[in-house]
Amino acid sequence: MGNRNSIPENIMAGRTFKCSTTHAKRSFHKAINAIFGKIGRLASEEVILELVKNKRMPCLLYGLECYTLPKSSLRSLDFVVVRFLMKLFKTVNNEIIRECCSYFKPTLPSELLDNRKKIMLCTGILHYFGIKI
Repeated sequence: MGNRNSIPENIMAGRTFKCSTTHAKRSFHKAINAIFGKIGRLASEEVILELVKNKRMPCLLYGLECYTLPKSSLRSLDFVVVRFLMKLFKTVNNEIIRECCSYFKPTLPSELLDNRKKIMLCTGILHYFGIKI
């Protein structure tokens, strides 16, 4: 099965339309490691989470709202963020990660993609009927 590179995801050639999120996940991991490399553990968890939410999460999700991703891809994107939280809080215990999520309230990519799709569709409908925002 051949691949055709697209920014930032790969559109895979085949009998059905498939979109690989491997490149987006790899870029997200590189960016997270760069953040940890630059500021290390000097910054608080809140600062690092805000940096990731505002600067790196859009890179992970760029262009993906245009596609209907299968649940496995959405879970895979969510796991990238959960893995980052495990690294940030220095634990692999899911109970601790859930507790930290309830305190810091990070938004998972599957939720963000759903919200971005709704916004994109509403904007398209308003534009179709000539309503300016």
